[in-house]
Amino acid sequence: MCGIVGGIAQRNVVPILMEGLRRLEYRGYDSAGLAVREASGGIQRFRTIGKVSNLDDIVADTGANGLLGIAHTRWATHGRPSELNAHPHMSGERVAVVHNGIIENHSELRTRLESLGFVFTSETDTEVIAHLLASKLAEGLDIFQSVKEASKEMTGAYAMAVACPEESDRIIVTREGSPLVIGLGEGENFIASDVAALLPVTQRFLFLEEGDVAEISREKITIFDKVGEQVARQEKTSKLNADSVDKGPYRHYMLKEIYEQPGVIAETLEGRIYKGRLMEESFGHEAKTLFDKTKQVQIVACGTSYHAGLVAKYWLEEIGIPCSIEVASEYRYRKVVVSPDTLFLTISQSGETADTLAALRAANSMGYIGSLCICNVPESSLVRESNVALMTRAGPEIGVASTKAFTTQLVALRLLTLALAKRQGLSEADEQVLVNELHAVPRQVEVVLELSDAIKTMANAFADRQHALFLGRGCFYPVAMEGALKLKEISYIHAEAYPAGELKHGPLALVDAEMPVVCALPDDPLLEKVLSNLQEVRARGGELFLFSDQKVKIDLDNYQNLTLSDIYPTTAPIVYSIPLQLLAYHVAILKGTDVDQPRNLAKSVTVE
Repeated sequence: MCGIVGGIAQRNVVPILMEGLRRLEYRGYDSAGLAVREASGGIQRFRTIGKVSNLDDIVADTGANGLLGIAHTRWATHGRPSELNAHPHMSGERVAVVHNGIIENHSELRTRLESLGFVFTSETDTEVIAHLLASKLAEGLDIFQSVKEASKEMTGAYAMAVACPEESDRIIVTREGSPLVIGLGEGENFIASDVAALLPVTQRFLFLEEGDVAEISREKITIFDKVGEQVARQEKTSKLNADSVDKGPYRHYMLKEIYEQPGVIAETLEGRIYKGRLMEESFGHEAKTLFDKTKQVQIVACGTSYHAGLVAKYWLEEIGIPCSIEVASEYRYRKVVVSPDTLFLTISQSGETADTLAALRAANSMGYIGSLCICNVPESSLVRESNVALMTRAGPEIGVASTKAFTTQLVALRLLTLALAKRQGLSEADEQVLVNELHAVPRQVEVVLELSDAIKTMANAFADRQHALFLGRGCFYPVAMEGALKLKEISYIHAEAYPAGELKHGPLALVDAEMPVVCALPDDPLLEKVLSNLQEVRARGGELFLFSDQKVKIDLDNYQNLTLSDIYPTTAPIVYSIPLQLLAYHVAILKGTDVDQPRNLAKSVTVE
């Protein structure tokens, strides 16, 4: 969730750190801070609540300058948002720390450190790290040894960067359960929570593994693994560039990302289907063997990725593959019975979601035939730790409310369904039909995006509403769930999704003239049943907001409807998700909320 950036160079690192923080804002935060080593040898620290721009103003006024620094955006876990709880945390003038994650045994460490005379000024678990390191320094250890020894005493998931005023030539970093990357330069090196923060200064990266401790100096990187052996991590060149995370002409990142969907869907298909055939080789060299063994699938995911998995369950069971799906935070804490020949499938935009990663690690010893992840970040922990990874190629997604990551996940899941369907007897002729339908999706999405102005008009009806109901049946129930999630994430309207057939089992009691009801109406076998459910809504005075196939005939009163044309049933959940994204966006604009960084939310949930 939080964001770390740091650097050591032969130039002033303060502008680099500030730009890195701006590029990490998408992760979600409530305060920001920076510590820089001055030429005189001391540490100059700046902290503030609110936006990175607030910190920028403070830093600019002081003319802060230094060749070594660490910075942070914080999302409150231990302790409310406040300047005292903001990072970096220091122990006197001896050490400065920025930290992502949670130190689970912070309370007992705090008690012990207080008994040694250390005085705490914050409510955070991070300040424990600063004082613990200072206690090690007091024992005569250097800062590198102090980090290694302190790590042995800390329990939890964390990534941290440490600066010591007495040492001008190195930053020490370590990770255990939270991501951290090293950016390589010429006579300068950098660290960050993800590559996006460092793209203006480098495209060359090292990715630390669990338990790694690294010494970052201007000229070299030294890494030790969890057992204390010096190791070399493979250098990778990112294909992203600094412009990938700019808004361009769009008012918000979310709007930009909605409009990028035709392109990124086409990119996700690129090289994976050819002349009417699915190219299984593009999934990776282990994929074919894994798919040959797969008799059923267990999906684990969180949030929007969970909704994508719910759609995939319908697709997989239509071809005869049993499929179970569970929220990762629930799955990881219960006793699981694994059926023979089951593929373990995780879905994540970031590849660093703490609960999903923990579920994967637990699954490795449960008897699954192997693991496949669908992910958007090739360098992520989930990708590195899975047997096979299918990348969604959505590019950087900065808006907290996921849009293009969701639709490209659905495209990837559709490709997986095709691969498994071939093992269930799918003919070449039918495969070509399904592949052609996938090929048509980017153009279909382009056509739907042309409805944006009409959806903006529709959104006016939601401006003064506090509640909304989304309905769907079959694979459109999870589409309704995703539509409701988007609306509540960014407009703060309480929105719920229900299977349309469940109305009479309770939700109908909520329906009145003040309850807008949103529903997608594809031309599918459940259409007449959904229309009957909508009649029940109208009988109670509910106002309907519909997105329907042009072939659908609607015999209702008091409704607003926008039509979509030439949508194939197999890919309809992908296409019908777009107008629901646009509806949420336009309602949020009317509400005046922070679209890209909604309150209390983070882009990547990297702590439990």
